[in-house]
Amino acid sequence: MKEIGSWVSTFGIAVVLSLIIGVFVIQPYRVDGHSMDPTLQDKERIYVSKISHTLSKLPEYGDVVVIDSRVNRERDLTDDLLEHPLLQLFMKNNTNDNAVFYVKRVLGKPGDVLEFKDHKTYRNGVALDEPYLNETMNFVSDQQWTVPEGHIFVMGDNRNHSSDSRDIGFIPLDHVMGVKKFP
Repeated sequence: MKEIGSWVSTFGIAVVLSLIIGVFVIQPYRVDGHSMDPTLQDKERIYVSKISHTLSKLPEYGDVVVIDSRVNRERDLTDDLLEHPLLQLFMKNNTNDNAVFYVKRVLGKPGDVLEFKDHKTYRNGVALDEPYLNETMNFVSDQQWTVPEGHIFVMGDNRNHSSDSRDIGFIPLDHVMGVKKFP
């Protein structure tokens, strides 16, 4: 009986540590689709640092981030817990719809003005050097996007095949689930 208790307590500690690490430190995600080609491939598994999400830290320009695309709803700690992969295994009705998590690149921070002309992206009047792009962007617009406080502007590297801030709007900082760092 003592040995069973030891196993149960060890398992319990492992579950709690897994939840803490997955909610606050690092979490796996799967890339769905081709919007980040050629940087990331469809079905590729990535691990993101959740430190920026936990501390509400603003990501850097060019960071690849996982976002919750449901920008018109509030997020809280309950969402983070229910979306944890370990809890998803045990939930009867899997409420986690991976289609809401997008992998994108940060192009704009609060106060930035973004424009799309001459098949290029301009931030605060300066054309961005974007060697990671899959192909020349077909999107052009006379509109200017000014990123509001507490938000970022994101786009996929495969600009011609990406649903991003051009479609869903500015991303609240609490919807930035984590940052993928590259070696």
